[in-house]
Amino acid sequence: MYLVYFLLWVIFNGQITLEICLFGIVIAAVIFAFTCKFMGYSIKKEEKVLKKSLSFAKYAVVLVKEIVKANFAVMHMILSEREELEPALVSFHSDMKTPTGKTFLANAITLTPGTITVTLEGSEYVVHCLDQSLAEGMDDSVFVEMLSKLEQD
Repeated sequence: MYLVYFLLWVIFNGQITLEICLFGIVIAAVIFAFTCKFMGYSIKKEEKVLKKSLSFAKYAVVLVKEIVKANFAVMHMILSEREELEPALVSFHSDMKTPTGKTFLANAITLTPGTITVTLEGSEYVVHCLDQSLAEGMDDSVFVEMLSKLEQD
């Protein structure tokens, strides 16, 4: 957070000089001390947020990768000479503890082409899949693993 305060100081000043940097270091330190004392913030919390943000960035990269893979799979299903798709409703249980983790998992499933989260009640997910092949391994997918790890941190 200290670094964010300092960077904001430099950005708002519009130029970088020695004087601006020295004042910025002092002002950022004062604001950071205020934040720690009166807003319940600490360096340990900052380390935890940084650690989670790195894990979340990894999750975002995996999400984009899975969306691209699913796009190609759905395009292959549509463009292939296959007679008919076999839609399926799949129900599975997740061990997500927090409402945020459950919602992120439901959104990841819905964002992936060919699947839509129909309902989420408690820890039970009902997902509509465009084809039976998309339903395989949904309860132990990479999304479940990564979000469970994010919840534990």
